[in-house]
Amino acid sequence: MPAIHNFLILVLLLTTVVSSLTFKPVQKRVRSSKVVGSAQRVDHDAQGGLDSQHLQKREVDPASLYPEHNISVPIDYFHNDTSYEPHSNGTFDLRYWFDASYYKDGGPVIVLQSGETDGTGRLPFLQKGLLHQLAQATNGIGVVLEHRYYGTSFPTPDLSTKNLRFLTTDQALADMAYFAQNVVFEGLEGKNLTAPETAYFGYGGSYAGAFVAFLRVVYPDVYYGTISSSGVTEAIWDFWRYYEPVREYGPPDCISIHTKLINVADNILRNNTKYTSQLKTAFGLEGITYDDDFAQVLSYPIGGWQGRNWDPEVNDPSFYEYCGNITYPSLINNASANATASIRELLNAGGYSNDTSALTVPLSNFINYIRKNYVSPILDSEDDQTLNQAYSTHNQTFYSLDDLSQDWRSWPYQYCTQWGFLQTGSSVPADRLPLVSRLLTLEYNSLVCRYAFNITTPPDTDAINKYGGFDIAYPRLAIIDGEEDPWRGASPHSVLARNGGNRTSTIEEPCLLIEGAVHHWDENGLFPNETTATLPPAPVKEVQAQEVEFVKAWLEEFRAGKP
Repeated sequence: MPAIHNFLILVLLLTTVVSSLTFKPVQKRVRSSKVVGSAQRVDHDAQGGLDSQHLQKREVDPASLYPEHNISVPIDYFHNDTSYEPHSNGTFDLRYWFDASYYKDGGPVIVLQSGETDGTGRLPFLQKGLLHQLAQATNGIGVVLEHRYYGTSFPTPDLSTKNLRFLTTDQALADMAYFAQNVVFEGLEGKNLTAPETAYFGYGGSYAGAFVAFLRVVYPDVYYGTISSSGVTEAIWDFWRYYEPVREYGPPDCISIHTKLINVADNILRNNTKYTSQLKTAFGLEGITYDDDFAQVLSYPIGGWQGRNWDPEVNDPSFYEYCGNITYPSLINNASANATASIRELLNAGGYSNDTSALTVPLSNFINYIRKNYVSPILDSEDDQTLNQAYSTHNQTFYSLDDLSQDWRSWPYQYCTQWGFLQTGSSVPADRLPLVSRLLTLEYNSLVCRYAFNITTPPDTDAINKYGGFDIAYPRLAIIDGEEDPWRGASPHSVLARNGGNRTSTIEEPCLLIEGAVHHWDENGLFPNETTATLPPAPVKEVQAQEVEFVKAWLEEFRAGKP
């Protein structure tokens, strides 16, 4: 499979925290067995006990604990919109799961929108995390709702470009509204639990966070309140700012060395090409044909920043492992004299002749890291996959596949047509060194748009930003973001938003920034016997507690008849 620039094909789908919107390529990767340096580590001891219900939930696979259900929904809600021609009068099954174990009469329904991934990855949130906390605190029903064109919720027989025409944010928003107005929960058939008779609240993180923000604006009479966590409410075609929080909050020594090493490669690939073959060979990537594909692999390690999480069980330690390697003061791989001489030659060719002493060890350890984590896992696998097959974006044959098994197509179609968020190095201002290669251009990152969907123009970001973009606001719409989130630059907390992203937080319109957090850190949680004095960390606990309190206040407003 070639490298596909998408979020979480992204990606990182963590077991309980899917870092959606990763917009990273699919890649095979195995962490090095030898990790050196300052990888972050959090120790925790189990304390406390679990009642039988929680113990059962912990020991049982969520997929068996929460049976899947389907609701039949329209394929096409907008027969007056020519962009959906030919229109469809058909329906399809939209999958969902629910937990009513805390429900009491008058309780709300809290719907977690699963976003751009298979909904089964969100089921742990019915057990622990914010969704579970809200259901428990309000005597409500927790729901995980799958997004059309993901998981098993496909409205068409294949994923051809023609049949993807119903995959728009507007159509998916209508699904979520239709669900609230028509669902009948198994075992609760005698109760009217539809909106607006029952209070409905929505939650989502990342793309789904923006989604539920729009939901509150478009369907305010259906969803009484929503929480947008790390919501990327401003669609941006060229999102070069994605990596800037890494520059701002990452370890300064690591960022300084990393940007110089990327610059060495760029200077050779762009200005001193007679050394290109030597550079690729040093990394063990001589099997990669295209220079931009090669540059993309060198840029992978810094992308681990988004996968950081406060919960050690779902945290991706690769960013700090990588930093630990390139900042380690001595050679990790016991490089030979010949190899060291070649590295010095590459540093000279890359414009760093005055820094060879300082950068020889970091470049050697960078090479070792790439070889162990990105080269060996491919060459040593039983798949007989070449490096080109694993990492090339230049593969028109692959991109032409469009049967339902090619479910990778859904998110790229969304960002090629409406969302954007291509993470370039080429657009980083000239006054700073980029954290990813300048060979990662809009043209390169949008190859999937051209090859898979024959799309050669920028996406219609106005179709997204019409809802409010950076400055989206609405009563009972909560904005939650992480201070160090690479997606903060596309959220209401962006410095490009009104007042530099600084808003006054109120119960009616909460706006909270989680100190030290990355991507929707409020979403996941721990079982009671997993908590410690430091887990969850205080900023996460405080924000989750505030979320519970303002949702309870919203529920009282609903019961009082406030519109």
